[in-house]
Amino acid sequence: MPQGCSCLLIGNTRWHWASQTASGWAFAHTSPRPEQLDQVDLLGWAAVGTIPDHPCFEVSRRVQLKDVPLKGMPPWLGIDRALAAWAAFQKQSGRPKGLLVADAGTVLSLTRISADGAFSGGQLAAGFGLQLRAMATGTRDLPAMVVTQGLPDALFPEPTLDAMQQGVAQSLLGLLLNAQQQCPWPLWLCGGDAPLLINELRQRGSEVILAPDLVMEGLVGVLSSTPNP
Repeated sequence: MPQGCSCLLIGNTRWHWASQTASGWAFAHTSPRPEQLDQVDLLGWAAVGTIPDHPCFEVSRRVQLKDVPLKGMPPWLGIDRALAAWAAFQKQSGRPKGLLVADAGTVLSLTRISADGAFSGGQLAAGFGLQLRAMATGTRDLPAMVVTQGLPDALFPEPTLDAMQQGVAQSLLGLLLNAQQQCPWPLWLCGGDAPLLINELRQRGSEVILAPDLVMEGLVGVLSSTPNP
């Protein structure tokens, strides 16, 4: 459980933490548990999900789009997309290409950043678990299935649950591979479903960099460069 001096991003389904340790920043991803807030000194925070009613959420410590030094961001861009894109751009500094950032979370967000650090559009699609839940709730006979430890071995499996998982995975892989074919830049991949996609992407020749804590690295970076209130 995060304790001490920490940063928090409130996601749609999970909370994402960065906590200071003697050896640097440690990252954690938990289910929303408001009782955790009484045990941390919140250095800064951002949110795309519902914000609990708690005194630690001071407006002066909230990181918003205006604090992220990317060019050309529209006012409706999600702060998580902006932070991940900024972190990836910083890591890729010096390369003559732009980049693509895929955050495979509740929603799969694909964000394109030009070589000079400008937002250049993107794509959004329902993520792995959200697609599975939509099939289960939108039909009579398809079963509910959210948590998985890995994809089925067969590309065309016979069991219904396996077929659902493989179909959803192929839809997400197709989106990412098609985007990279149209825009052949390095793909930075983060988010909870990244482990389900990374091996398939690499096997198909995609130039992909797995960076599971990209959003939180962006939040820490922005806070480190922002004067204390």
